[in-house]
Amino acid sequence: MKLSKFVRSFGFAAQGVATALKAEQNMRVHTLAAVLVVSAGLLTGLEHTEWLIIVVLIGGMIALELVNSALERTIDLVTSELHPLAKQAKDMAAGAVLVFAVTSAIIGLLIFLPKWI
Repeated sequence: MKLSKFVRSFGFAAQGVATALKAEQNMRVHTLAAVLVVSAGLLTGLEHTEWLIIVVLIGGMIALELVNSALERTIDLVTSELHPLAKQAKDMAAGAVLVFAVTSAIIGLLIFLPKWI
């Protein structure tokens, strides 16, 4: 692979993130939540291992939201009709985001609550 093509791929990826931030409300909500969690972590004084967990959760959440948004747009491109399978695919992708968000929130509470109480 040529270095220029490799470097250009980072630009395309950055465009994808920027597009999601501009067009997807849930992406903005997750980004705001990430900023709040990082701020709380700085004020709380998290340990190294706790930061590792938080960073993995934030990265996973943002990545999963990007995949969900890409899947939804792909389905919208393929069909404009309200097909039951298209709805199921969109709902399942959104469900994956929900499961990860709830899991992340629980882990966040397990990290932060003992330090705050």
